[in-house]
Amino acid sequence: MKSPIQAYLETLHSQLKGLHGGEVASYIPELTKADPEWFGICLVTKDGIAYGVGDVDQEFTIQSISKPFVYATALTDQGQDYVSQKVGVEPSGDAFNSISLDPHTGAPLNPMINAGAIAATSMVAGPTPEAQWARIEAALSAFMGHDIKVDEAVYGSESQTGHRNRAIAWMLKNFGIIEGDPMASLENYFRQCSILVTCRDLAYMAATLANGGVHPVTGVRALPAEHVERVLSVMATCGVYDFAGSWLYEVGIPAKSGVGGGVIAVLPGRFGIGVFSPRLDAKGNSLRGIEVCKRLSKDFGLNLFTPASDPGLALGRIYTGADAPSRRQPTTNEMRTYLKDAARRIKYLCLHGFLGVDGIEVVIRKMQTLADGTHSFILDMSQVDGISESAARLLNQAKLDFGDAGIAVVFSRIHNRPAISKPLSKAAARNDCGFLSFEDNDLAVEWCENRLFDEDQVERKRGAASSLAEASLFNGLPETLLREVEAVSRSGSYAAGELILDSGQAGDGRIFFIETGEVSIVVPLKDGAHHRIATLGPGMVFGEMVLLGQTTRSASVYADSDLGCRIFEANDIERIAERDPLLKIILLENLSKDLANTLRRATQWIEALA
Repeated sequence: MKSPIQAYLETLHSQLKGLHGGEVASYIPELTKADPEWFGICLVTKDGIAYGVGDVDQEFTIQSISKPFVYATALTDQGQDYVSQKVGVEPSGDAFNSISLDPHTGAPLNPMINAGAIAATSMVAGPTPEAQWARIEAALSAFMGHDIKVDEAVYGSESQTGHRNRAIAWMLKNFGIIEGDPMASLENYFRQCSILVTCRDLAYMAATLANGGVHPVTGVRALPAEHVERVLSVMATCGVYDFAGSWLYEVGIPAKSGVGGGVIAVLPGRFGIGVFSPRLDAKGNSLRGIEVCKRLSKDFGLNLFTPASDPGLALGRIYTGADAPSRRQPTTNEMRTYLKDAARRIKYLCLHGFLGVDGIEVVIRKMQTLADGTHSFILDMSQVDGISESAARLLNQAKLDFGDAGIAVVFSRIHNRPAISKPLSKAAARNDCGFLSFEDNDLAVEWCENRLFDEDQVERKRGAASSLAEASLFNGLPETLLREVEAVSRSGSYAAGELILDSGQAGDGRIFFIETGEVSIVVPLKDGAHHRIATLGPGMVFGEMVLLGQTTRSASVYADSDLGCRIFEANDIERIAERDPLLKIILLENLSKDLANTLRRATQWIEALA
């Protein structure tokens, strides 16, 4: 089953591949060989799940996207205090190749412009330029998750045409920013820009930053945690050069672009994005790459200044309908036997917090892993604070996809909660007739049980008359006693919705045996609502607690459907028991068993919800 995230990326790719403005970079001759129609998008979650579309495995050179990672390496090797003396963190507002230096110290304004990047390369640890390059190789390999390789043709082209960068390097040497051979540092800089990557590589590198510096697949720490926020801060304010202010205002995601057509974007604690398209805008940024990030930010609510919860906290406890069945008592042995096994196909998922796109992605992915053998999902929303419109759209699409596979998705506990119901309703209105929701898990699981019965053609006997011998209360009675008990009963009938017994009323001695229809036993809550404790059908008894001396009704009983029943008076049964004490013995024994079963089911529910 296709993930809604994957479906979204495919739609986005289709919509933007027709964007034909901009030009392939030409100031480095080798870059002109790129196909302007190459276009890939890849998103990698912080736990390493990748979603990609288009030319995600097409190799190209990393160019300026190497800058934040080499800067990160310099911070690791030399420490923040030393690096900050050599390279600032102020936005320049100038192009990537500008000569933006502090007028007093000669330090480049930030490590994302060429001057700052060359300085950062010179600060990577190593006694020789060769050792420094080996260190850069190892560092970027850790971010990428595999060994790197260099496009030697691009490196040669960079070196042959990099006269402006040579001037910058000598100027940095003049101000004491570069302490060794500036040309050796510059050649390492040219080489790092010529590292071959794919769009998928970029997404994993971004996801490593999103994951606090640890590669989400290999588990290798590529960057100490204390430096991650510094790298991301500089990316946010300086990563797209003279477009940085507009970028932070419109998109609000730490990012870095490169003239090879790559763009990375990082959602800290959530996921990384890689985009590749060689067509560049006037500022040297990938035209399609910028637009992809804008759309993702808008559609998924990714701006850093938008509050978000940890996506890993979106999904809590998972259990089955066998762990917490409905409070409807099975009316036949066939139903009882069937549910004991089949109810495991009903899955409860307890969701938590405010649900954004990344949190819902975690939930949907888990549902997909559970789909095999699942008949229905119940999404318990009782601990959910709200859901974004973009997350609601993804969840609704997943609901439709699961429905196509024969798996129902229903919602529980969203009534009178507009922060959840409104986004879900808005999302559903675009694609289908709506979504199914229930006031509580009990009603939700009953609906799922009924769906199981219906599809597997299990007889529920809702309308079929039942004999007194089927009642658990009278189980084991000799035929003669059973006929005596039946002889003192009278017929009764109630319309659907009618109140039969009222909580708090004085016990009047009536005991009811259901022949046809169903009833719900409910208890009142403080807020005026009620809570169902059981649904009973043909062959079952209610009101029997008067036999234990109950003087006040502890719950209310309503007819769920037109009800046919036999009504007994406790006094009549007591008179029969005086003649034959065996009746009282059997009734009390059966009552004890029923109470024990009720307690067991209640404990089962509590354990499932704990």
